[in-house]
Amino acid sequence: MATSRGGAGARVLGYLESRKNLAGCAGGMAGLALTVSGVAGTFWPVVVAGLYGAGALIAPPEVPVVPPVPEPAEELGALREDFGRLRRYLAEVDLPPAAGGRLTELVELYGAMLDPGWVADVLAAEANTVLALSRGIRQDVPECVDTYNRTRWWTRMAPGGESPERHLERQLSALYDEAERLTAGLRESEARRQQTHTTYLEGRGES
Repeated sequence: MATSRGGAGARVLGYLESRKNLAGCAGGMAGLALTVSGVAGTFWPVVVAGLYGAGALIAPPEVPVVPPVPEPAEELGALREDFGRLRRYLAEVDLPPAAGGRLTELVELYGAMLDPGWVADVLAAEANTVLALSRGIRQDVPECVDTYNRTRWWTRMAPGGESPERHLERQLSALYDEAERLTAGLRESEARRQQTHTTYLEGRGES
């Protein structure tokens, strides 16, 4: 209940500070001025309310505040923290050997891309790569492991169908292939950067 009252109070305060209310108050003040001057007559409450409403209606809409975009270094720092939590979680789960081996390789690739230093600088410049890496760490890997554990429990109760172990291997293999493509993209980015610098230096020598 306290939270509800706090939310209602915040909404009321927000409206009081809004452009609509300020414009409405300006209209209401004009209505009071007409009342004092005798123009509004006995209908002054209607005039004041009407001018307030008119002012509120013609007021420009509130412009939503755009949330700040985190700096690449901040985003990678938060992602490293989530990656650390993921590794601690994975250390406590029991996986079959084949899937466990593939998961170890995947985690090593993730760790290499997040390693502080020049690699992280290259990664920070590739927004799509950071997004894919974030999705893998924060969503895909935990979902793979969690659904495996749940499905394995149900399979023990009612055997049949493709084994949960096989599905887990396929999922982790797909994520590993994706991670390899991400690292290949970073490598190609550096190769293009090197080629661009070579072209620049050779062109500078000819000028």
